[in-house]
Amino acid sequence: MKQGNRVFVLNMRDEPLMPCSQRKARILLKKGKAVINKYNPFTIQLTYATGETKQDCHIGVDTGAKHIGIAITSEDKVFYKAEVELRQDVSSNLDTKRIYRRSRRNRKCRYRKPRFQNRKRTDKWLPPSLQNRVNHTFNWIDKFSALVPNPILHIEVGKFDTAKMINPDINGVDYQHGQTYGFFDERYFVFARDNYTCQVCGKSKGKILQTHHIIYRSNGGTDRVDNLITVCTDCHTSANHKKGGILYKWQAEHKKVKQYKEPPFMNALRRRIFDKYPDAIITYGSETTPKRKEIGLEKTHYNDAIVISGIETIKENPDEWLLIRQFRKKKRSLHEATARKGRKEPNRTQKRNRKNTPCCKGFWLNDKVSVLGQVGYITGFTSGGAYIKNKNDEYITLPSKSYKQVGISNLRLLSHNNNWQYIRNAV
Repeated sequence: MKQGNRVFVLNMRDEPLMPCSQRKARILLKKGKAVINKYNPFTIQLTYATGETKQDCHIGVDTGAKHIGIAITSEDKVFYKAEVELRQDVSSNLDTKRIYRRSRRNRKCRYRKPRFQNRKRTDKWLPPSLQNRVNHTFNWIDKFSALVPNPILHIEVGKFDTAKMINPDINGVDYQHGQTYGFFDERYFVFARDNYTCQVCGKSKGKILQTHHIIYRSNGGTDRVDNLITVCTDCHTSANHKKGGILYKWQAEHKKVKQYKEPPFMNALRRRIFDKYPDAIITYGSETTPKRKEIGLEKTHYNDAIVISGIETIKENPDEWLLIRQFRKKKRSLHEATARKGRKEPNRTQKRNRKNTPCCKGFWLNDKVSVLGQVGYITGFTSGGAYIKNKNDEYITLPSKSYKQVGISNLRLLSHNNNWQYIRNAV
């Protein structure tokens, strides 16, 4: 018999009790002995006084830059397991907003003065893209801790040496020198690293060498030496940059530039976890991996969280896990990059496009709906319909129709989700 995640239970005083099975929750709801307190994570509240025998609940948290694994265990039983997907688009959205505002100030429309009151930085300041992940990490830890009695936190953190990841032989004073120490500039370092050889055609003698960005700066690339390669003037032409050119084909065949964004974030998160949860039991990845293999669990974020919680033997483990990811419900920009087709007057007001409409005929963005037997989420509205995507981020369309819109009359509401999507997956 398949066993799903346990249901969280609150008493009449809003205090957490031990989680119960989904079958028992259905019986309590059917008999009127409980009411639904929250749909996600599913929580019921008892309407009668009951005994309150409680055991310690261990919450394992596998922190990360892109995903968070969470598991709730007690003795030899796994009550709940989930995986939170953190946003990775905050930085690009801020860049887009900055470009829009900058171009708007150069047009004959409503002027918006630059703001400088939000530029103050403290010792614990982080960029918005990183602060967003830290806030959501703490938010989900606190949310699950409030749903179980006697919670004991077990958190895995990471400690990384970025300089040693780039150069394993670094030692002592080399940490203060950097990669380009001893070279006139970064350009000569790149030439020496590539042995004064064009990385595209492989020729070196009699060639004039230049540096080339692997990821163009217009696409978010940087001037770091890891993003630069050596090319000759025969290969480094405007024609070869375009689709079909030698450089274009070379970049398509080679792997992306190795990034070192996650290690600094994990180091910053580790220090903040120490300050936020001083009583938590801290562990590291080197301890988690051998324990997971000993228990016989596959490599996933929620399985790592199970091991982190301190469980030694597993007698009961749910056959499902919950994927939690954030949905962006509206755009913060006060205008559009290009005027809407058919507009006769400039957009001097803050009028938004139809695609930013938050609701239509009782349905809201990110609502979980049923369409002809399929389950999906509303991602946008049209004049008389909506766009629906399933959990695999694919559009759900009507049979024998080429367009993506689905009429409102074909939708059946399952639940409102606000800014988060909760997707149940089988193990």
